[in-house]
Amino acid sequence: VTGVQTCALPICVLVGGTVFAQVISILTLPLITRLYTPSDFTLFAIYTSLLMILSSVSSLRFEIAIPLPDDDKEAVGLLCLALIFNFIISILILILIWLLHAEIILLLKQKYFSQLIWLVPLGVFLFSTYNTFQYWATRKKNFTVIAKTKMVQSLSGVIVQILMGYWGFSAVGLILGQIIKTSAGIKRLVLNFWHEANFLIKNVEFQYLKYVFKKNDQFPKYSSFDALANTASIQLPIVIISALMPGGSVGYLTLAMQLLAIPMQFIGGAISQVYLSHVSEVKEKSDIRLYTRNVLENLYKYGFSILILIGILSPILVKYIFGDHWVKMGYLISWMIPWFIFQLAASPISMIMHVFNKQRQMLLLTVFGFCIKIGMLYAQYYIDSRYLLENYAISSAIFYLIC
Repeated sequence: VTGVQTCALPICVLVGGTVFAQVISILTLPLITRLYTPSDFTLFAIYTSLLMILSSVSSLRFEIAIPLPDDDKEAVGLLCLALIFNFIISILILILIWLLHAEIILLLKQKYFSQLIWLVPLGVFLFSTYNTFQYWATRKKNFTVIAKTKMVQSLSGVIVQILMGYWGFSAVGLILGQIIKTSAGIKRLVLNFWHEANFLIKNVEFQYLKYVFKKNDQFPKYSSFDALANTASIQLPIVIISALMPGGSVGYLTLAMQLLAIPMQFIGGAISQVYLSHVSEVKEKSDIRLYTRNVLENLYKYGFSILILIGILSPILVKYIFGDHWVKMGYLISWMIPWFIFQLAASPISMIMHVFNKQRQMLLLTVFGFCIKIGMLYAQYYIDSRYLLENYAISSAIFYLIC
């Protein structure tokens, strides 16, 4: 019992910090939606999508390997490699924006993003730097430090967004607030790392980094492509819709996805961890089938009913909670409910693909889903471009039903 309590306490601290950050974001959202327009959220969505796509590979996935080695020196080598490649790739992104600025803006078809695009390489560098040092803190089980940075990120980011929105800074306020939300706390994590590993990092040489790179080359070779494909399948359609459908439409989609992600994180995330921990112990296929059926039944009882209720009430309540500008989002949420119901069912049980080493099939499925979404988007654009958002909701539902 003592061992379980000792293990559970830091995890509860980490979960508590994450929940605190989520609650702050949720409670302040009705105020933020009254300070910014759907068009501001569209520009913010483009920035966020580019940030997530580029940052998924900016450290060549060396950061996720940091907790794995038995030797702290190798973990420090992985951390150094992650930081080095993050810096190089961030600089390359900046150079590409400088060389192809006009072409990129023309491709995005968002002239007001012309100045905001310069914040992308900064956001990528800071976001990936935070993640790198967070993985070191995870390795050392410094969950309290991570939880404190999460709380600092949420509070400071929201304050910046509210103040800049009040002063009329439009989309740049949302973006700067987001940069702070994903990077504040770097100093605390760096100091924590230096206190624990300064004697190791002083002895890291170039030849040793080459050795660590070769030993862990599966991360840049395979994991990077998997992460890029997975992130692009979610984020790139948002960028494409913003180019095909100018105005504030993507702002409705982004905020709707953010709201529906809340029950996904709290219900689906918890069930995913429980499912993974148990299914790996179940060897007989009949037992796995029965266990999976029980999981889906529990999701049906609790998760699906919550999402259906949200879909029924959102067209009525959205304008009162978020303001008159967001009425269209309420109806869009109703269209998105089947998508998130199937995603809620698929996400936890998709863990079985990792248990049985089916990562290749999962990658192919991700690429297939990306093709479905993009193909249906362009088909809808040429048929009737007014219903791109509804089309994206349907194509996402089809993909997760297949999953």
